Amino acid sequence: MLSAPESVGAGATHCIRLRNVSQRFHTSGGEPVCALEDVSLDIGVGEFVSIVGPSGCGKSTLLMLIAGLQRSSSGSVSVNGREVDRAQTDIGIVFQSPVLMAWRNALDNVLVQIEMREGLDKKEYRGRALALLDKVGLRGFERHLPNQLSGGMRQRVAISRALIHNPPLLLMDEPFGALDELTRDQMLLDLRSICTEGGKTVLFITHSIREAVFLSDRIVVMTPRPGRVDSVLDIDLRRPRALTVQDTSAFTHYSGIIRERFLMNGALRDHP
Repeated sequence: MLSAPESVGAGATHCIRLRNVSQRFHTSGGEPVCALEDVSLDIGVGEFVSIVGPSGCGKSTLLMLIAGLQRSSSGSVSVNGREVDRAQTDIGIVFQSPVLMAWRNALDNVLVQIEMREGLDKKEYRGRALALLDKVGLRGFERHLPNQLSGGMRQRVAISRALIHNPPLLLMDEPFGALDELTRDQMLLDLRSICTEGGKTVLFITHSIREAVFLSDRIVVMTPRPGRVDSVLDIDLRRPRALTVQDTSAFTHYSGIIRERFLMNGALRDHP
């Protein structure tokens, strides 16, 4: 049930490989801060892997290193066998905030990804953009501006924008953190369908144990700062997963293992 960080799913080849990655910063006052320490992890092609851990343990930093938006202090990061030494372009990224352009409607916010890429024709991708918006439940809202959409709708636009160029790797940094519980459930179902049908590799950052167990093939549990890999949990729940899987003993068992790891590494403190 617990697997080595350097293992991948059966038959999978590596998509992401981290070896002894550490990341150190300096505060505005010059004090050194170690966000990540000696992180090694392999993620296979087509895997859905979630990273869970307390605030400040370097989860988002790890995602930024894989995206090439930051460089690690030490260690190596590679994607599809190539060292990450610059910003990655053949990926999709979704952040907690949708970061939409207020003056562009939903459809045009999705298509901005195409406009920014050389050699891609906006007209050729319009049909795909409409299909993605339809898939996430936004048919009829294509011409609405962001301020005319709910928070969940705006996040669906952001996910569609990240997928418009059909990237093989999707990086998601707490995309549902600001949503209400009902909207979260719908987003879980939407993401489940998109990733299952598309066969994408997904790295999903979350604070939610429930989200991680529902979506993932494997879950990486991080320690408090400096962030290290505490353990990696294989999730053996049959797909496709319905929301009712959360009511099963197996789901409860996996959630309990993660909470136990947090108690053991100090991320949770239980004082009776």
